[in-house]
Amino acid sequence: MVPEARAGRPTAAEPQAPSRPAGQRSARLPRDERRAQLLAAAQEVFVANGYHGAAMDEIAETAHVSKPVLYQHFPSKRELYLALLESHLASLTELMLGALNSTTDNDERVQAVMRAYFHFIANDDQAHRLVFESDLINDTDVSSRLETFNRTFADAIARVIAEDTKLPHLEAQLLGRGLAGMAQVSARYWLETDGNLDLDVASDLIYRLAWRGISRFPKES
Repeated sequence: MVPEARAGRPTAAEPQAPSRPAGQRSARLPRDERRAQLLAAAQEVFVANGYHGAAMDEIAETAHVSKPVLYQHFPSKRELYLALLESHLASLTELMLGALNSTTDNDERVQAVMRAYFHFIANDDQAHRLVFESDLINDTDVSSRLETFNRTFADAIARVIAEDTKLPHLEAQLLGRGLAGMAQVSARYWLETDGNLDLDVASDLIYRLAWRGISRFPKES
């Protein structure tokens, strides 16, 4: 016989309240922490589905927040993607310039830059795919941000080349673009080898190729 329901406070044997259903709004977080949480969720969805296949509903669900909370921080999917892109490009710019300025020995500089780029990809290939393999890459706002990164990186290399070789500014810039492109293209190919080529071996191969080329440019007598 099923016992009748009893009024009053529940006994210890009675079940606890159910846990928070999936997708229900998560606990309140400081604004910076919430923003970081939303960006992480957005990256996961963008990498999995591409920009055009990603939906704000899925991003909110992945972040375990309501859509109004998501829209409070990012009014549109486009603004969310651009914020994520800018964050990764800022980190990569800081990493590249840090490697370039880590020594005054140009041989070691080239090696440091190549290793830093390869390690960036190895440590966060999702960030790299989102930045350089997005289906939004031809969008004006996206391409302009990528060009700003490429120009900043290449110009920093060009300044070092110009100081060391005394080449004219435009020639040094061309070499800077070439070295920056070499780092990007080779590192992206390395990512496709799925670990079959050791990271340090790969970055050192590209460093030696780059250094043997750039070191042959003579300084003015």
